[in-house]
Amino acid sequence: MTVSLPLVAVLGFFAWGAVKFLGVRTWIVVLIALFGFWLSDTFMAPSIESGTRSGVDVINGSHD
Repeated sequence: MTVSLPLVAVLGFFAWGAVKFLGVRTWIVVLIALFGFWLSDTFMAPSIESGTRSGVDVINGSHD
């Protein structure tokens, strides 16, 4: 059985867990999310995208 989850849903779950169980303040999570949002509009966005895709491919393994 294969389950496919979007990366943003997994990251959202970890953010919720950090706020709920680790005591991370909500404003820190919002600040990090805004930083990621603004970072996506810079010249670094393509390399972050390809690095994320490569990391997910390594985790998932090859299905060719």
